Amino acid sequence: MSSKIVQRNSKIHGQGVFATAPIKKGEDVIEYKGKLRTHEEVDEEYGGKDTGHTFLFILNDTYVIDANIGGNVARWLNHGCAPNCQAFVIEDESGDPRKDKVVIEAIRNIKTGEELTYDYDIRIEEPITAEERHLWACRCGAPNCNGTMIKPAKRKKSKAVLA
Repeated sequence: MSSKIVQRNSKIHGQGVFATAPIKKGEDVIEYKGKLRTHEEVDEEYGGKDTGHTFLFILNDTYVIDANIGGNVARWLNHGCAPNCQAFVIEDESGDPRKDKVVIEAIRNIKTGEELTYDYDIRIEEPITAEERHLWACRCGAPNCNGTMIKPAKRKKSKAVLA
């Protein structure tokens, strides 16, 4: 993984991660690390609480990476509506969901000093409330910023039935 990054204050939100040297498109930047926990454990601890920061990454149907515990600098990557990075879940070859991992990769060339961002891709089934829109406000400053990190759930394509 790249050693070309550093954590520091961000104009987007609190802390951020910045390139200390050029990063090439396709380069693995960092693995998202933290304590491996079940969805139930995370819901029990954080569900319904406004804790300020929750550094949770859904790994698979069973597990979540909780970067509040044992996390690395990857937890400080901010959301961006025009991101320069993307998060990929790498499934373990043996099929053990406890060994899956998340890698952040550059999706375009990144210049020295540029803040690294990725699309958090937070989707909810229900309509987004004003409170949720405020809680999950996006301040990335991109021309296409939609003002929130939350996206409506993807619609299923309907199949036309011809009679």
